[in-house]
Amino acid sequence: MLQLPMIETSIFFGVLILYLAAAIVGVRQLRSGADKYGWIMIALIAPAVSLESVMLIFRAVAIKAVPLTGLFESMIVLTIVFGLTFLFLSAAVRQVWFGSVMAWLLFAMALLSASVAVPASNLQPAVGTPWIAAHGLAMVLSGATIAFAAGAAALFLLARWKLKHKQIYKLIGKVPNIEKLEAMNIFALRASFVLMTFGLVTGIGLAVVKAKVLGVSAAEWLTDPKIVLIAVAWVLLAVILVLRHLATLRGKVVACMTVAAFVVILFAFVGTAVFCGTHHDFGTGDVSSSGPGEMSISRIKGPF
Repeated sequence: MLQLPMIETSIFFGVLILYLAAAIVGVRQLRSGADKYGWIMIALIAPAVSLESVMLIFRAVAIKAVPLTGLFESMIVLTIVFGLTFLFLSAAVRQVWFGSVMAWLLFAMALLSASVAVPASNLQPAVGTPWIAAHGLAMVLSGATIAFAAGAAALFLLARWKLKHKQIYKLIGKVPNIEKLEAMNIFALRASFVLMTFGLVTGIGLAVVKAKVLGVSAAEWLTDPKIVLIAVAWVLLAVILVLRHLATLRGKVVACMTVAAFVVILFAFVGTAVFCGTHHDFGTGDVSSSGPGEMSISRIKGPF
């Protein structure tokens, strides 16, 4: 993260501090057992989301394009979408555990963003098409919705465990009821599946059409670890939705499979960029280090 320009580093440190403060307030709220501090979390998360939006504006100006093709920018968009979802739902869902879990998820996303932070990178001319922006946006929104589904699934498992141990008094007013949590989970899974399907179709189509120009064969592109993991997650989501529609899967199994799908997507999103080699690369290098007609050899990974 320290390799970012000074202004971006300062803004992002502010984002991390705000999300950390919101997560700490979430812990304090859990200990109090009442929704006393929900307004403080909102007051912390709202400016954090605003600061991340400012970072995206800086990136858009730097690359003169929609900032969705780099992993760091995609993580920022993912956190913004998740943060806005929390802010909109916080007015309707006032339970203690919901706000606290969402605050910690936002802080975790911000930390993951910091782990892949790199300076802005120009987009390769070969993929300079509106389809790359559509692909990136679809995959980012899919990631945000599966993260929300995983949060709802985790709360469902928590509520189920407490009911099993006859701790109903610890649930009333603190966690949305099980039916609502299950409905939220399924709605987010469906949205994620639709968005991921669109993202996969546009991404694979772009790869097949541009493979020769990018210097990567279609076979190498389609066997890339990142794309393979996303395909695995897509299949897992399809299995969950189909089996639930057939009334084969219910409750605990659906929640556990949702969390598993989120872990797979998270590793595909960040883990492959950190630990695995990938051809999923749309950047030409640091914008600030490339002069007119000059291309830096440093590269960044695309969102998926």
